[in-house]
Amino acid sequence: MTAIPTIDTARLILRAPGPQDFPAMRAFYASDRSRFVGGPKDAEGAWRQLATEIGHWALCGYGRWIVEDKATGTVCGIVGLWNPEGWPEPEIGWDLFDGFEGRGYATEAAEAARAHAYETLGWRTVISLVDPANRASARVAERLCARPDGEFTHAVFGTVIVYRHPVPEVCL
Repeated sequence: MTAIPTIDTARLILRAPGPQDFPAMRAFYASDRSRFVGGPKDAEGAWRQLATEIGHWALCGYGRWIVEDKATGTVCGIVGLWNPEGWPEPEIGWDLFDGFEGRGYATEAAEAARAHAYETLGWRTVISLVDPANRASARVAERLCARPDGEFTHAVFGTVIVYRHPVPEVCL
């Protein structure tokens, strides 16, 4: 399995997901905040999602990190690189847990994930898929300089907007 790197930003630590994160994942997936990412889910569904997040690293060599607030050590979300079967291409995704929205954490963590994709993995492009009703997520994509680049229809999530992130030379 790929060693999952830890990334420090000004206010956040992006680290490997693990079993200790199940309570936070369970709470997120039990809430309405998860409606744009396949929730709400019961505890079993949340456990399966956590296992999927961990397994993505093993299968792809990259994935999503648990995001911790440096000041408190509190888990505040999961952000990173995602490309499961059925996805149109690799994505930067962000899910903030209840009480952590509106602080710029999604943008800060997604910038770090994008830098990892471009600088470490050598990617030349990446997208973010955003539900048209999720204006908060669209604003994060726009703050990251990503621009709408068509639509994608998924069997489970329906039609979403494809936001294309700029090439590394433009966004870094």
